[in-house]
Amino acid sequence: RFPSELLELPSLQSRCPLRNHLKHLLTMLRQACSSLVRAARPARTAAVSTSSRAFSTVTLPDLPYDYSALAPIISPEIMELHHAKHHRAYVTNFNIAYEKHMEAEAVGDLATMIALQGAIKFNGGGHVNHSMFWEMLCSPKDFELPSGDLAAAIETEFGSLEEMQKKFNAGAAAVQGSGWGWLGYNKATGKLALATTANQDPCSTTGLVPLLGVDVWEHAYYLQYKNVRPDYLTAVWNVVNWKDVASRYAAANKA
Repeated sequence: RFPSELLELPSLQSRCPLRNHLKHLLTMLRQACSSLVRAARPARTAAVSTSSRAFSTVTLPDLPYDYSALAPIISPEIMELHHAKHHRAYVTNFNIAYEKHMEAEAVGDLATMIALQGAIKFNGGGHVNHSMFWEMLCSPKDFELPSGDLAAAIETEFGSLEEMQKKFNAGAAAVQGSGWGWLGYNKATGKLALATTANQDPCSTTGLVPLLGVDVWEHAYYLQYKNVRPDYLTAVWNVVNWKDVASRYAAANKA
């Protein structure tokens, strides 16, 4: 704040040219400072943006196999579109939404933070689900049936692997629109359980620890199985990576 009261001093009152010059100078300084303040505001916003991006972005993971590895169960074309297009879109859109959320949080913009929750949940869930999904699959040549503690738990809870698969397929086939079928672990009961989620909601929203998830969005199978989801669900068991499922089961049991 500038001392404009200086302009009222008697010595300046009697020297109008000097008074007018000083008044003009102070006006210019005020305008310059206002411009600096306005310029500083975007800089602070950019700093928040850069800072949030530095620790909040997610990236598209590489597949643990080639796009052709799951053929003939899942075609190379489907795998490439699914991973390089659909999963990448979830990553990109999550990063955009989360960055906006961080910027809104920095300035206390609750309305914007709330409005972004849907995009964060959908795209964040899409990234989380697909990142697990790729690891839960394997090449048909590497396929092995479940064994050990996992096989025993499946038999205890469902009677047999075949019965579990039937129940899993029935639930996943009945998902309206798009979603996921899940085999999970219930920490409260210490038992396996089946669940489905809509859209890209993660398995964790059901209260289960995810062990195996199957994507039943049409982009996961339509080019090969058309609109016959049950055929896709029957076939996909031939590329389930039961070693990965067993590892997740062991970790969930210890946690």
